Amino acid sequence: MLRGTSMMSSTRPALSLSSPLTRTTLNNIKTILAHKYDADIDRYDPSEAHAAVLVPLCNVNNKPGILFEIRGKLRTHSGEVSFPGGRVDEDDLSPQDAALRETHEEVGIRPEQIEILGRFGPAETSLGGMRVWPFVGFIHPRGAKDNGQVSSSSTDAEMEEALPSLSLSDLTLSPKEVAHAFHLPLSAVLSVPRLHHYLFRGQRPYFSIDVSDIVTSNNPEEVVHSDGRTAWASDPQQRDEIGGGKEDRLEVWGLTGWYLNVLLRTLGVYE
Repeated sequence: MLRGTSMMSSTRPALSLSSPLTRTTLNNIKTILAHKYDADIDRYDPSEAHAAVLVPLCNVNNKPGILFEIRGKLRTHSGEVSFPGGRVDEDDLSPQDAALRETHEEVGIRPEQIEILGRFGPAETSLGGMRVWPFVGFIHPRGAKDNGQVSSSSTDAEMEEALPSLSLSDLTLSPKEVAHAFHLPLSAVLSVPRLHHYLFRGQRPYFSIDVSDIVTSNNPEEVVHSDGRTAWASDPQQRDEIGGGKEDRLEVWGLTGWYLNVLLRTLGVYE
């Protein structure tokens, strides 16, 4: 449970918020997800409409964090901070395959670059009526087989080596779907000035994360305030889960924010 701004878990989290992600970190996350979430509880029903998202963990400049995108001018979700993802198509073998395909289409990261660490939490229903399946993975700059895949004989030192960093300049954004992509350092998820308390679907408490000062671009939809904060075109009616956030903030919120909170609680970062 999230209580006020005392969100740090009393137990040791599975990952460091300041040190680069390592092979040991990824193994710890895999173990936790395998033990804490029973996939059989939430079965895939092909008669329903489905979507899938990927929480892309990565090192950037040797700092651990998460890759996010900001949606472009779309019929729905315009200006929203989101994870890569989208509808499960008939040609997708599974929701996980859909998440990998969408990540490639939206930000140019190939499936072989992504090491899936597991699925977390139940599939929530989007405002559009689709069941959204969440996965978490680590982005290797080249390919998972060429980066950090160590053998059983690897030394402790090799297991603790920082995994290679991703260069954001190597991303290829879909001009139709993605206006911008950015790296959110994990240290920001405990930055109290960034956090705003909301109720997901009016019932479940969670924290959004203000990223107004992190996002920079020359996109014409962007608004830069006199104090340097960045806002993105948002919902004029300020409805929950629609647009970039509230009060001119660009936030990780709505379903994306809820899933981020679920993952952080699962990994022992939030209470």
